Parts: sequence; structure tokens; C-alpha cells
Amino acid sequence: MKEFRMLSTSGILGYGFAEESLEIGMSWEPHVIGCDGGSTDPGPYYLGAGKSFCSRMSVKRDLRLMLKAAIKAGIPCIVGTAGGSGGEPHLKDMAALVREIAGEEKLSFKMALIHAEQSKEAVKSWVDAGLTRSLARMPALDAARVDRAERIVAMMGPEPFAKALDDGAQVILAGRSSDPAQWAAPAMRAGMNPAPSWYAGKMLECGAEPTVPKEPDCIFLRVRDDHVVCEPPNPIRRSTPLAVSNFALHENASPIHHTEPGGLLDTSGCHFEPVTDRAVKIDGMAWQDAERYTVKLEGVESMGFRTITLCGTRDPVLISQIDDYLAVHREKVMNKAESFGVSREDYSLIVHCYGRNGVMGDWEPKKTFDAHELGFVVEVVGKTQEIANAVLAMARTSMLHADFNGRLCKEGNMAFPFSPSDIEMGECYRFSIFHTVELDDPCSIFPIDYEEV
Repeated sequence: MKEFRMLSTSGILGYGFAEESLEIGMSWEPHVIGCDGGSTDPGPYYLGAGKSFCSRMSVKRDLRLMLKAAIKAGIPCIVGTAGGSGGEPHLKDMAALVREIAGEEKLSFKMALIHAEQSKEAVKSWVDAGLTRSLARMPALDAARVDRAERIVAMMGPEPFAKALDDGAQVILAGRSSDPAQWAAPAMRAGMNPAPSWYAGKMLECGAEPTVPKEPDCIFLRVRDDHVVCEPPNPIRRSTPLAVSNFALHENASPIHHTEPGGLLDTSGCHFEPVTDRAVKIDGMAWQDAERYTVKLEGVESMGFRTITLCGTRDPVLISQIDDYLAVHREKVMNKAESFGVSREDYSLIVHCYGRNGVMGDWEPKKTFDAHELGFVVEVVGKTQEIANAVLAMARTSMLHADFNGRLCKEGNMAFPFSPSDIEMGECYRFSIFHTVELDDPCSIFPIDYEEV
């Protein structure tokens, strides 16, 4: 095959895209259409809670258009990291949505569900066998950490996607997967070289990100023997050498070495050449097979229960001494909580101060500020929701009414935008497993179920 063509509808399923972009992209006769369904970017909550971070309404809209286009053209439709996090509840909900759309639109096809959630027993057996390694300065994986996890998924490479295609699936829904893998798989299966296939996946995974103006929309990649051509279907967008090369730097520890299941994509020799005012040719990428085939494990554990409140002040006297005010506020709240029988070990209290260092916290390099108003997010994470609610109420009252030097205001210090002011966030999670596991068979831990829809 001289050219393999792929159409990605958006950076995340449910972010939306222009129908005109889809129509133009389909007129270019892609061999596959798809969309990455998720990411760790929204944080650990969605994996732990088993919920999608995009609305069902928006996902159904995008998926309906994609399925109709794919079935009409007779090409595969692939969704990776289904439901946002790729766990079992996410995959189950996405499959139900596909069946619902198929019923409404009277569509028929063979569907593959590729599972990525892992049992704790399996993960502990890998730990015992010495097959796991730490990432991101995580401590070594052990049985206790595995047992604390609410949910653990493995990030599949391209091989399970290729197997599902080999078995005749037209619609593929996958659990957690490497973002480019769902694109590299059909391209390499069609005989294209690994380097341009993986590079195309890097471009396709985030939709129209390698374009200007940048917003959720479709992107089209042509994979050839030693290069790719990147072009947005939407006529209001352009892929430029700067937009494409800039996007190629994202989400990697190295700007030029991108580690993937089974190998490494080296982009250090890439050359970016405009072929039209809207399309860019990229060549010079290289692929190096890994000595060991590894996939990433992602797991989350519960931190407790969170409650927050939002407030703000434009009192210049208070703003001038905000550091002292917040330090005194923290001690007052903790002392009061102890008087109610709540131990300091049972919760954490954080006040995010926006307008000063709310984004970077203690890492903020600018130590002086000149603001006429400050906003606060007061956050309490407790062992129980009751503890979080109680301590947050104390913190909110203290923020509102505490005295300070030179105070002229005789009522509340803070303005609250909402009533009720206290917002229960429910159970919250943290990433506790960022590790790799070595596999002999890239498909062995990713079972596939098939059904005729």
C-alpha cells in the first residue's frame, strides 16, 4: 500500500467537531475513522469513580456521527481509552451507548470490546515475579499499594487493536490505551512502516491540535513509506510547520524521544515542510524496538472525602497582610476542630489564594504582588464526608469573620458567590500506581469480547 489514510474527529470523544469537517474528511476516503476517548489530564477522580469526564450527551452526539460515517463507508471506527479512563465501568457504558445509537439509527456491525482493567491478584503476581518498575519517582510497587487501589488499568499498545481488526471487528472500543496506539495499529497492519505510523498516531491523538486556529475539530493524516502528511479538513484551519512541530513536543518527558509499548519513537531528525498553505509533510522520524515489551499501569486510591467553598475579598487592609491572616486562620480552625473532637490527622486543610499564588502555590517565583482583590478556594479532605463538612464549615466561618490588625469592616471579610456556600465533592482519589509491567505477549492481559450489534 502506497498510502494509508486516517481521520481523527477530535482530541477527546465528546469535545465536539464541525460536521463540515467530518464530511470533508470522509470525502478524502480514509481507511479508518476514530477518536481517543480519554486521558489522565482530568486527574484521578474519573478512574476511581468509574465515571466519564465528558457528558453523555456530547459523547453520544460525536459517536453517532462517527458510527454513521464509518458504517456508510465500510471502514473501521476505533475509540481508545473508552469513557475517559478506560476502566471496566467506562468500557461498559461506552458499549451501551454504541448499542443505543445502533438501535436508533438501525446500524449493524461486529463490535470488539478490548478490556484493560486488571485484577489485583494479577498485579500482585507481577510484583512477586519482579516484572514491575516504577515511573514518575513512585515507590516500588508492593502488595499493600495494590490492595489500596480502587481500580487499576493497563495501557495497551497497538497489538490488541490489530487482533480485533484481524478478527473482523468494524467498531472497536478499547479500555485504557496508549493514545497513538489505536492509530499506529491499523497503519502497521496495512503494511506501513512503524516510524511514520506511530508519528501519525501522535498527530491524530489530539484532533486539530496541530493546526491554527486551535480548537476541537478533525485532523487527517496520510501515512506513506517514510513520511506523513498532516492536514485539517476544516477550511478555516491550517497545519503549519510551527503548529505541527510545536504539537509534537507535548506530553513526553523528552521532546524528541517518545516511549511507547514495544519501542521508542525518535523525532530528533524530523523535518517539517509545507506542501500547501494548509498541509505539512513530516519525515525523518525513526522507530527503535524495545528490548523488553512493557506497558504502563495506572491505579488510584482513595484520599478521603472533599468539601470546598469559594470566596473573595477586595479589602486592601486584609490583602496587605494576607500571609499572616491565612497562617492565623489555619491555626484557629485546627484548634477549633480539636475542641470538637476532630484530630488533625483526620483531615487536611488547604486555602488556594488566586491572584497571588493560586496556580503554582509554593513554587510561585513571583513573591510580590499587587492585587486589588483576591479569590480563595478553601478545601478540606477528611477521612469521612462528615469530618470534611464540619471542618470546612469552621474554615468558612473563620475566613468570613476573623479579626485582623487595622480592620475597618465590622461584618464579613469575604464575599461568597454561591448559596449554599459549602460544596460537597464526595470521595476523592490520588494516583498511586504509575508503573510498568513486562509482558511476553502484548495481548495477554487485554482480553477481547466480540458481539454482533
